[in-house]
Amino acid sequence: MASVFSLPEPLQKFLSKFPLHTYPPILVTSRRPLQKPTLWIAPPRTTAVDQTSNSDILSTDVECLKWQAYIALRGVTDIAARWDISPEGGIDGRLPCLHTPSFGDASSELLAPRSIPGWVDGRVGGGNDSLNGYSDETLKDESHAWVSLLEGIVHTALTLSEPPQPVLSQLFRTATAGGRVLAATFSPPPAPLTGLSSVLPSYGTNITLSSIQGQYAEAIASLSERLGTDKWFLGSENPTALDALAFAYLHCLLYSMDSTRIEVTRRVNLVAWEQRVRTEVDAAFTVA
Repeated sequence: MASVFSLPEPLQKFLSKFPLHTYPPILVTSRRPLQKPTLWIAPPRTTAVDQTSNSDILSTDVECLKWQAYIALRGVTDIAARWDISPEGGIDGRLPCLHTPSFGDASSELLAPRSIPGWVDGRVGGGNDSLNGYSDETLKDESHAWVSLLEGIVHTALTLSEPPQPVLSQLFRTATAGGRVLAATFSPPPAPLTGLSSVLPSYGTNITLSSIQGQYAEAIASLSERLGTDKWFLGSENPTALDALAFAYLHCLLYSMDSTRIEVTRRVNLVAWEQRVRTEVDAAFTVA
């Protein structure tokens, strides 16, 4: 049915000079077909690829390293790692992400961190354990306290021990770091960056590494005492998510500033444990 509306003839002649063409869709072909599960991570300490060693395959980002450790300690091996994708390319603009190849009827998928445990359970089983690998309900509850300690004061110390950044970057970094509000780990809350004598309204938080050094030292001492001579934290028979998280923080702390690293190096059991777990995590990954 012809439209009851028509364009003026001069306008039709003008628009005829710009015809609308449609083209068939372009099929995207990968130059490197995905052969094995690949974890997208933040870059390691050095990005030079050494084909004879995986010494540079552990991410410098504690969140990415946590998931590397989780996958490896659950017994999954032969996982590739790549760090040429920016966080904006990941799900929700964050890394890590796990890219799984197509297998049988299952198509290739890109998984967010929250979906990684389910994928691992599908590979090695064990997803029906209500205790999450701990010996009893009490130890499972205790693990939550250690997670809070690591993601609280230890995370704050690690964040503040990073190399100095420009003043404006520090202004925003002290307020939040890695999606966590640093001020939430303090009681009473720290003073704001801007005070009564400033022309600017109160903003941010004034947190320094020296102001939390005592709490951080106590946290590392407690962690060392709780590990003791056990193979895994809380005396678990097999590694748990707490072990993956503890390894990620200990590894990053051992490469941080002297004032932060020294608290870990004083505890021989923590250093030996980190070295042993690092060997297992290294062996599970290859360069993509």
